[in-house]
Amino acid sequence: MSDPAAAQLTPDTYDRLQAELADLTSRGRVEVAAAIESARALGDLSENGDYHAAKDAQGKMESRIRQLQRLLKTATVVDANQAGDGTVAAGSVVTLRYDGDSDDETTDFFVGSIEERQGDLTVVSPGSPLGRALLGHSAGEAVEYAAPGGTLKVEIVRIGS
Repeated sequence: MSDPAAAQLTPDTYDRLQAELADLTSRGRVEVAAAIESARALGDLSENGDYHAAKDAQGKMESRIRQLQRLLKTATVVDANQAGDGTVAAGSVVTLRYDGDSDDETTDFFVGSIEERQGDLTVVSPGSPLGRALLGHSAGEAVEYAAPGGTLKVEIVRIGS
């Protein structure tokens, strides 16, 4: 059984993240090590801005490496065409109307991993309460989900991919 909190990634995104990880663990580490070494050669490390900047860059890169390793280890690769059968699936762009909003007041969401983000759309994880409520439903259906402020009801206005 797969972990419900695991990211669902399309094959393209999975491959892109694998390539990013490979680049960071090879070329990225070599470049940062070289930057640290050249900054060390400038002298006193306590007041060496280049050295501190290079160490900061190294920390950020290592953090991204760990993040990618965790994500790729637990990720589920999903069929990119799955989002085209008329129901909400990972990779769908969904237009929602919240209960009580006017007919022309809608919000678009991308259902998937933050790594799959499309433009400036708000990302909803398939494992989140809203994401779980939406999965498998069609346009025109209304679903409810538990939010911190109570139960919310949304209507699925449109599904795209």
